[in-house]
Amino acid sequence: MKRCLVPVVLAILLLFLPAVAAAAEEAYTFDAAEIEKKPYHFGGYVEFKPLLFGLDRDSAFYKLRYYDDPQGKTLAEMNGRVQLEGSYERDIYRLFVKTNTDLKYSDPAGSSERSVFYEAYASLKPSPSLKIDAGKKTMKWGKGYAWNPAAFIDRPKDPDDPELALEGFIVATLDYIKSFDGPLKTFSFTPAILPVTDHINDAFGNNNKLNFAGRFYFLLYDTDIDLMFMTGGSRPDRYGMDFSRNITTNFEIHGEYAYFRNVRKTVLDAGGSARQVEADAQSYLVGIRHLSTSDLTTIVEYYHNGAGFSEEEQRNFFATVDRAYSLYQSTGNAAALANVRGLADAYGRAGTGKDYLYARLSQKEPFDILYFIPAVTWMVNLEDRSFSLTPELLYTGFTNWELRFRTAFIVGGRNTEFGEKQNDYRVEFRVGYYF
Repeated sequence: MKRCLVPVVLAILLLFLPAVAAAAEEAYTFDAAEIEKKPYHFGGYVEFKPLLFGLDRDSAFYKLRYYDDPQGKTLAEMNGRVQLEGSYERDIYRLFVKTNTDLKYSDPAGSSERSVFYEAYASLKPSPSLKIDAGKKTMKWGKGYAWNPAAFIDRPKDPDDPELALEGFIVATLDYIKSFDGPLKTFSFTPAILPVTDHINDAFGNNNKLNFAGRFYFLLYDTDIDLMFMTGGSRPDRYGMDFSRNITTNFEIHGEYAYFRNVRKTVLDAGGSARQVEADAQSYLVGIRHLSTSDLTTIVEYYHNGAGFSEEEQRNFFATVDRAYSLYQSTGNAAALANVRGLADAYGRAGTGKDYLYARLSQKEPFDILYFIPAVTWMVNLEDRSFSLTPELLYTGFTNWELRFRTAFIVGGRNTEFGEKQNDYRVEFRVGYYF
């Protein structure tokens, strides 16, 4: 099965080539029925993505993962993805479903497959100003590009690839919208109910809780403003706001603010002893987006993560890993490594520090090369000065196809966030087809 994964994914891609060719051969005709809105929609996306990782064998996260199974300098991985979505709409009713299947193969981990509904909900719209949704849904709160501290009932974005679709949670929501004449042009209110049990939204937080959230939206003096809250017990209570405004047609500013009550995290002291701390926290983001006359898009964001780990707290974690690894090498006892591995998710996920700067530049069709967009993304931890730099090339010259080549360089010294990542660099090539 391991050797068959790549051919299977390629075969899925090739299945759609005849459809593309047939569409190109059709004569251009006009049929009024073709422009009528159909009650149903079906589409999808198929992707093949090989990756090559350059491993940092001295890093903390390499030691945690491969302490008993040393790897070479590089690690290859094959990924496939199939996303399908469909909707049906009649009168005041609408159904929407989006599925995602991820396929992965790497040596020595082997192959894996995960299929899940990203979204599956029903909508009822009894009037133009009122809509009710129930089911699994992505809310998409917040105005930030790389981070959304005020997206209280969404899964966190990956700042390394923030445009990826996210899996939603099971919620019930109501949208009430009203328009006005004057400075306040639009107002809307979106209350949401999110239950958490052993089998429903179990990844959200504490079980057997019924959580309530809400968003108030104002279009005031041509500025988008949101006020949000969430309470219920699965996660600490939180309150937030965001805004977005176009200063000129091609220049936009945006920001988010979130206040969290009684946030808990596990920290280590200099000797490696763990303790839980609890305190209120504030996170905020401010950013700009600009499109120049030469089609250069610039996105810059500053993000403060009040619930993150300080430089000292991260340094203590890395030092504890080093001591546990040295003990394992000298005695063969992995108990200390097993203990600290329980904290790997908290310290290893993206954006665990306190302060970050994010910048992305993308140029549309430079030198008149049609359908070609080069870009570069830079993300730096402002406390320890470690960073990632990701240049990429995107080509969309074939109908419904997308080809993207990316190389990420991870730079930082010992005991820094990026310097202790498992990889020194990553190379990926993505082939995607939309239908």
